[in-house]
Amino acid sequence: MNKRPALRFQKKPRSRHGFLVFCFVSLLAAFTILRTVLLLKFAASGTAQWNVLLAFLAGFYRDVIAALWFMLPPLFWCFIIGNRPFASLIHRLWFRFFMTLLWAVQVFLLAAEFYFFAEFKSRFNPVAVDYLIYPREVFINIWDAYPVPAVVAGCLFIGAAWTWLAGRLFKTMWMKPVWIGTRFLWFAGALILFAGLSRTVNLNPPHVSEDRTLNEIANDGALSFFAAAWTRNLDYPTFYKILPRDEAYARVHRLLASTNATFIGDNFSIERKISGDSNRPRLNVVILLEESLGSEFWGCLGRTNTLTPEMDRLATQEGLLFDNIYASGNRTVRGMEGALSSFPPLPGDAIVHRDRSENVETIARVLKRDGYDTLFLYGGHAMFDNMKPFLAANGYDRIVDQKDFPNPAFVTVWGVSDEDLYAGAIRQFRALSQTNKPFFATLLSVSNHKPYTYPKGRISEDPNGTRDNVVKYTDWCLGQFFKAAKQEAFWTNTIFVVVADHGARVYGSQDIPIFSYEIPLVILGPAVAQQPQRLHAPGCSLDLPPTILGLIGRPYESLFLGRDLLHDPPDTFHALLNHNRDIGMFANDRMVVLGLQKKVEFYAGNPHAVNLELTPRPTPEDLELEKNAEAIFQVADELYMNRRYHLDP
Repeated sequence: MNKRPALRFQKKPRSRHGFLVFCFVSLLAAFTILRTVLLLKFAASGTAQWNVLLAFLAGFYRDVIAALWFMLPPLFWCFIIGNRPFASLIHRLWFRFFMTLLWAVQVFLLAAEFYFFAEFKSRFNPVAVDYLIYPREVFINIWDAYPVPAVVAGCLFIGAAWTWLAGRLFKTMWMKPVWIGTRFLWFAGALILFAGLSRTVNLNPPHVSEDRTLNEIANDGALSFFAAAWTRNLDYPTFYKILPRDEAYARVHRLLASTNATFIGDNFSIERKISGDSNRPRLNVVILLEESLGSEFWGCLGRTNTLTPEMDRLATQEGLLFDNIYASGNRTVRGMEGALSSFPPLPGDAIVHRDRSENVETIARVLKRDGYDTLFLYGGHAMFDNMKPFLAANGYDRIVDQKDFPNPAFVTVWGVSDEDLYAGAIRQFRALSQTNKPFFATLLSVSNHKPYTYPKGRISEDPNGTRDNVVKYTDWCLGQFFKAAKQEAFWTNTIFVVVADHGARVYGSQDIPIFSYEIPLVILGPAVAQQPQRLHAPGCSLDLPPTILGLIGRPYESLFLGRDLLHDPPDTFHALLNHNRDIGMFANDRMVVLGLQKKVEFYAGNPHAVNLELTPRPTPEDLELEKNAEAIFQVADELYMNRRYHLDP
């Protein structure tokens, strides 16, 4: 009989690098599965098959780069560890544990990306970067809103299952010796390939269609997160279209011109004196900055089953209701920089976060120069989002936050409830009014935020973690606040302003989905609203300070880039907008969007009636709007970066 050695029939042993190739392919498969799920769940119905194919091709290219990045650490490890230590029992156990943990984390990130996309219709963006900076509030919020233990357990199970399967397929790799030169070539080759491919990808999501959501689906979460972290402070002239400096300032001068404004600087200054009557009384001012209370909830702004009956009544029967106002961004800090500093939403971070904000103009600074006491009240911890350092450096005398509200009726992870905030504010205003000095106060609410909880018994609906119910509670709290304020002596000489910091969520196919940026603006108080009015002037968050100061009617100096919606020429009204790294300007039913790499897009339509449509061939009006947008953002960036957006020494 012919006897053949048994070894002849054994399969060729697989090496450690075969294992890593399997890991790389598995990552690509996982990324593709996530993209498929996002497409099925969130893509618009009727999306063209060609655009879907482009989304998968562009996404796969980015996934390859991300997967190479994730594979560099294990490739480096397999390069430096010798054959004998690699085969040891201790190393096998450690390596299996590491790969289990690596895959559990990767699966968790994929799950987190799905939930993030469901909330923001975006891959990881600057919001995700902020989540890492403020982990306490975010983690507790996520714990309350999502099934974290079940997700973590599932991720660990999948990680362990993948490691078991890979171990079965590559059980011979431990005994397969690999020459150090070969190990080096594997690592160096992957590193060079990653470096080469990464240089071919720009910071924008791939542009595979005119649908922003599909473009986000085509992106990769890891690359998107890296782009968001890398570009928090952008070199504006490098990435965005600009004009010659003298033309930019000349255009901004025209945009800020008014019958009561006199420019007092040179051609490269926007400083101006706003005329007024110095004998007019210094009215108190209270701004109620409402978390996520977009126009979509208000009956007086178009909702059929209103969630804001209290504010609907106050706005239509007692106040000045502006029904054509847009948030300048979709973050609270964007609302603050617009509503308090009248400053455009530059790409990168809001100036509340940035490192040159120790001396910027705010309405608090203007009123403080006129003898006002200034106060900021917040239901949470004021250090969140760098609010306290920004406010304390820019005109606010006192900051009241969560620790200053004793025995609150209800507390969430974000802070004390709105009813506690407003009750505390009434006490503060009562004390301030007895000093015979005017006061300016800003309130920032927190209740209208996930996990959407509130105390029982305030509204007919029991707390159940839904946004609609917490909006009703927020409205109830505002109603209680104004009932209490009307009983106080300061009611008759105070301007009350109710405005949302931003809308509830972003939705729409445009690069800047302006429809979801609509916010209410209501001004109340018998000193300025003797009879109800509905005003259609288009504007944005930046217009709040000039409009309030116009109602007071006293002279002041200004650098503000917003407009007085009650007194300035209507043909200068516009809205300045931001979404991720896109910035835009909206006026006369036209919108121009300026993007990274000097990209420009044009849209047209009435956002109250239809979705804005992309304009393939810009009109002369579009091109004029583009130049105005380029000018105002360019000037704002120059003023800020050179620390010139202030009047105080």
